[in-house]
Amino acid sequence: MISRAIEDTELQEHISSLPADGREVFLLSDGNIRLSSVSATTMLNKMKANHNTGFIETYVLGQAYIAAALLSSVVKGKDRVQMDIECGGPIKGLSVESWASGAVRGFLRNNPIPLSKPLENLDTSPLFGPGFMTITKILEGSKAPFSGQIMLEYGNIAKDLALYFSQSEQTPSLFYLSIRFDDKGRVWGAGGIFIQALPGCPENILEELQAKAAELTNMGLFLSEGRSAKEYVEEEFGKWKPEHIGHTPIGFSCPCSRDHFRSYLSALPENDRKAILEGEFPLVLECLNCGTDYSFDKAEIEKLFMEEK
Repeated sequence: MISRAIEDTELQEHISSLPADGREVFLLSDGNIRLSSVSATTMLNKMKANHNTGFIETYVLGQAYIAAALLSSVVKGKDRVQMDIECGGPIKGLSVESWASGAVRGFLRNNPIPLSKPLENLDTSPLFGPGFMTITKILEGSKAPFSGQIMLEYGNIAKDLALYFSQSEQTPSLFYLSIRFDDKGRVWGAGGIFIQALPGCPENILEELQAKAAELTNMGLFLSEGRSAKEYVEEEFGKWKPEHIGHTPIGFSCPCSRDHFRSYLSALPENDRKAILEGEFPLVLECLNCGTDYSFDKAEIEKLFMEEK
């Protein structure tokens, strides 16, 4: 992956003043609840720079990136989690992937999102429309990935993820995704919360947490002030005696490379190679997941194809 520079000097200074992005994991209420929180301001700004997203695209894809970082808190080692949405609205869908190690990547199927009229609010349901959400866990050592799917009910990533865990994994869960924009439309603070009931969790604790989730302090604003995701949990959920059990750095990262795309080109059948050589140069291939462009001139392609012969 090639990271594009964030050219806004004021934004650079703001980001550098914040704690590093990361994922924190807690147990609440004597081990009955597992809570993951992420701070993701830098990650979303780097995502925005690479994918060249506008305001609404940053909001939608940014929520998906935060959700992905939270989802991978339930896997370990080299395991990863994918979230795919296919829908009939103008977004058409999105795909994000995150590793247990904290790397996150992904893309919108329509960027920019075609809108018939300006949005009046940040209700994303008209943008998604009818569709499906698929969650896939790719676990190291497993012969096949584990995958589950639901129909979109809310057109809201946080609410539809909670529905997914309720229906597909029979686990009561809550998601809270927060992005704070400044008056210039820049991501000034971003983070999220993922709460899961563990086996045997009393109903009254779940009810209390559901009530709390409806009145949480704006997390994006909290993080934009230079405070951490760990502090947020300790302040907001102090009543449930949070026990901090883990920290993982998170960030926008993609394992793509120029060599990867060279290997792809070298494996093409003869007809495709001929079409490429008869086409325009330089040949530019884009990694959808991170927005990186890899350029190849004609001499390099000719040499590559000759080597393969």
